[in-house]
Amino acid sequence: MKRHELQEYLDDLLLSARIKDYCPNGLQVEGREDIRRVVCGVTASQALIDQAVALQADAILVHHGWFWRGEDGRVTGFRRKRLASLLAADINLFAYHLPLDLHPQLGNNAQLAALLGWQISGRCGDQDLIFLGDCGGATTAGELAQSLAAALGRTPMLIGDPQRSVKRVAWCTGAAQSSFEQAILAGADLYLSGEISEPTVHLARESGVAYLAAGHHATERYGVKALGTHLAERFGLQVDFLDVDNPV
Repeated sequence: MKRHELQEYLDDLLLSARIKDYCPNGLQVEGREDIRRVVCGVTASQALIDQAVALQADAILVHHGWFWRGEDGRVTGFRRKRLASLLAADINLFAYHLPLDLHPQLGNNAQLAALLGWQISGRCGDQDLIFLGDCGGATTAGELAQSLAAALGRTPMLIGDPQRSVKRVAWCTGAAQSSFEQAILAGADLYLSGEISEPTVHLARESGVAYLAAGHHATERYGVKALGTHLAERFGLQVDFLDVDNPV
């Protein structure tokens, strides 16, 4: 398919023009016009770019792209190397940040729920980024942590009483620890996100609501993978999901 056709489809599917973000969403670096092979990954790192070049990909599709608000805009050092690699190979770079968190079926939050078998019952917070639901029956924070470790292949950090009964869960993948208080106000027994910061520990202890920090990369592998599968099925594109190892 043509580059502009893929760009228009993704922008419409993910409603990127309607969502406030702190990076540009959509086509970030223009490459060749014809797209047959797409490499998907969490972050547009040099490692992902190098693998895409080796696979002779026409486009890269990621959750974490470039040109973040407030970062140094000079194209030097690692930024120059990344951009030079893309331009030399004439590869397009597509990136969708919050639009890929928010999508009700293909997004990171929806896909994490599907992986864990959680039922989505509502949303709250800024731009409805926090998902709410139940975990399919009576359980405890400790049991949820164990099931999460098995699903993600890494041990999460649990702050709170492992024996705390959990019926209502709230979650937001990635770096969403600042939304913890909104999840508490929404009546969650446990909140799951990718990262954790020092004040989060005190809020969990003082509120009694358990907190699970499951890893930024670990919780955000599934949206872009699902989106790539969707593109392959709908347009017949060859799509490869490459999971560049990241312990965070």
